[in-house]
Amino acid sequence: MHVELAIGNKNYSSWSLRAWLVLRQADIEFTERRIVLDVADTQRELASLGAASRVPVLKLDDETIWDSLAIGETVNDRWPDRGLWPTDPKARAHARSISAEMHSGFAALRGQMPMNCRAMGRKVVLTDELTADIDRVIAIWTECQQRYDGEWLFGAFSIADAMYAPVVLRLRTYGINLPQSAARYPDRLLRSRAMQEWLAAAECESEVIEREEVGQ
Repeated sequence: MHVELAIGNKNYSSWSLRAWLVLRQADIEFTERRIVLDVADTQRELASLGAASRVPVLKLDDETIWDSLAIGETVNDRWPDRGLWPTDPKARAHARSISAEMHSGFAALRGQMPMNCRAMGRKVVLTDELTADIDRVIAIWTECQQRYDGEWLFGAFSIADAMYAPVVLRLRTYGINLPQSAARYPDRLLRSRAMQEWLAAAECESEVIEREEVGQ
């Protein structure tokens, strides 16, 4: 089977990171197609992917899957031995719930603290809405750290970790301090070989999307 993943700029594309991390952590060989965002050829390149004309897009031979969570579920279906959801039914339901919550929520966090892997030490105004989103993330990570053994959210790596990976980078960029109760997972994620690979590639990118350069 030929596996191809189309992604955007590694520095900025949080949804691309989610799908890419699932494949890399599952040790699935794939061809990476990077589409540079916010340039003259972007729309043409996106349109060539079909579907929603957005990244990420996973192609499995002639099948096209778009949307990060759908990609994660598809990879889990095709490679069930990779353990991308917890085996315990209650833990699996919990992991799916927090993944769906991230997929559909946290609008203030997305809008006011865009992912920017290369930036460090940025400061933004912590509005009430943004603070509420950060507090909710901390509560989720704290509960997982208290309930499950291991360094990932549910012990072993799961799709839930991929869904929250861009949040780790956001909190890193904007200097948000975490309580010890929620700090284990971000430390583990940033130490992982896959994340080190992603961050190194983001550092090598030269493109700058001005609207994503937020904070002072």
